[in-house]
Amino acid sequence: MSHLARLSKHIQFPDNPLQAQRLFHGRGHAYQHLHHITIDWLPPVLLIILYAPEPHTELENLADHLLAHLPDCKSIQLQHRYILSAPIDTLRGESLQNFPIQEDNLRFHIRLQQTRNTGLFLDMRNGRRWVQQHSKDKKVLNLFAYTCGFSVAAIAGQAQSVLNIDMSRTALSIGRENHRLNQQALEKVRFEKLNIFKSFSRLKKRGPFDVLICDPPTFQKGSVDIFRDYPKIIRHLDDFMAENSTLLLCLNAPELNHNYLIDHMASQAPRFTYVEEIKPPDVFLETQNKGLKSLIFKR
Repeated sequence: MSHLARLSKHIQFPDNPLQAQRLFHGRGHAYQHLHHITIDWLPPVLLIILYAPEPHTELENLADHLLAHLPDCKSIQLQHRYILSAPIDTLRGESLQNFPIQEDNLRFHIRLQQTRNTGLFLDMRNGRRWVQQHSKDKKVLNLFAYTCGFSVAAIAGQAQSVLNIDMSRTALSIGRENHRLNQQALEKVRFEKLNIFKSFSRLKKRGPFDVLICDPPTFQKGSVDIFRDYPKIIRHLDDFMAENSTLLLCLNAPELNHNYLIDHMASQAPRFTYVEEIKPPDVFLETQNKGLKSLIFKR
């Protein structure tokens, strides 16, 4: 039996087929010989992501297995992340590229075949839930906002206001569309294309903020190197965060564990106390502690 055939017994098919979610997470190294594959259900699309090539016949068999369990699927697409441009092939059905998906009570735009990422990181679902539950009447700052999923969650949670900061004008434009998709008025939301590391004085003027969400990429050439830059943000927290404020600090670097944030916070922002870690959904099983870390701190 091939390793892709063995994969089938580990797929977590959804209880609610209308909800977007990861079905299989090999990247956590919990399944032997399967660390190079993930499968996402983005209704009505199944997206198989490969970080190393696989025989086409095996992929065809996997597609048949998936279709048998998800009859509402209209498209099975295959992304080759081991190729720099991360091209996507359509294995079954329609070549759907732009469509909305549902996560809990929120909706988000998905864009396939345009960038390496889909527009929504499914491992952050519990983080978006936390934001929705803790934003009522709060002034929220969303750094590295990407397509503003946290902002949508904050407004759904009745935030007083949200300021989204990102270097990508395109991502922020999709963020606006995500708010409109959820029929959220934009009067409470701002979108600013800024280099965060050159904008601390502006953040101080806009603050103080009650809630901070900081979810930076690990590395982006010319803009972000998280090893170098995360401490810069931490050192400035007292400048723009309110008394009794709350932080959601996220870390995606596989080489770093949650102590990286805890230690830097203790030395450079000692007025904030570590509260808890928000774990990703259970399907994101990790054996080497290289996955997403999301930590809550309070002043």
